[in-house]
Amino acid sequence: MKIIACALLVAALPLFGQDKPGENWKALEFLKGTWEAKTTENGAVKAAGSYSFGAELGDHVLARHSTTSAGCQAPSSYDCEHGDLLYVYQDAPGLPLKAIYFDNEGHVIHYDVTTPKPGTAIFLSEASHPGPQFRLVYERNATVMSGKFQVKMPGQGDWKSYLEWSGAKK
Repeated sequence: MKIIACALLVAALPLFGQDKPGENWKALEFLKGTWEAKTTENGAVKAAGSYSFGAELGDHVLARHSTTSAGCQAPSSYDCEHGDLLYVYQDAPGLPLKAIYFDNEGHVIHYDVTTPKPGTAIFLSEASHPGPQFRLVYERNATVMSGKFQVKMPGQGDWKSYLEWSGAKK
């Protein structure tokens, strides 16, 4: 009986509209590839690593995987052995893109994803949760990708950059 129920579910999946991803995915094409990520202070590289964006699961998920390089000199509050995953997804065709972030420190952040102009993607966490709100911004300018991870504390109006980076495509 369980085998029949599973077969019926698999056969019915196309009825739920899970076709190929739609137009809003095309706005994120600029992210795809492997990118260098270097943070600088007074012109000197303080931390370096790389990250890659690629389509997974039949083009239904855009995944970012990141790594850090040896010799990290980031702020003491930043784990130089940092690793994280970011998955961009869509609950159903026609709905806005969302993302979920996980890292090796146990953080989980849920984001809404927007692309206000070509070559820009903004990942914004909900403000209604207790604690800070987070914003992750990617901007591609020609061959360089820049990124910012920003924080806004409850009751504050300004975003404060926690980490900023840039680098070329590998």
